[in-house]
Amino acid sequence: MPRVTRGFKARRRRNKVLKLAKGFRGGKSRLYKTATEAVDRALNYAFRDRRAKKRDFRRLWIARINAGAHMNDMSYSKLIGGLKKANIDLDRKVLANMAILDAGAFSKVVQMAKEANA
Repeated sequence: MPRVTRGFKARRRRNKVLKLAKGFRGGKSRLYKTATEAVDRALNYAFRDRRAKKRDFRRLWIARINAGAHMNDMSYSKLIGGLKKANIDLDRKVLANMAILDAGAFSKVVQMAKEANA
């Protein structure tokens, strides 16, 4: 009696995993068992790093705003506090872009925060 290979459903499931493993090196892209392990690990990293990416960008924006604030003789925390007091609702992404691309406008925003703090 021949062994049961489970037909097209199993092949479809295996091919789905092998398709996800496309581009992996060696047996990880060709052998189902190692491909499954590699794909599971890759999907876990992807899930984790979608969240880490948000944290990383926020840290980058804060570093850029801090550098721009220090160029205008102000600390990051005083700048953010002053913006809150002045009811200026600019998020960190916008402030960071402004600090890099439009230093003049950023220094005006810093001045408004200084006046709100005073």
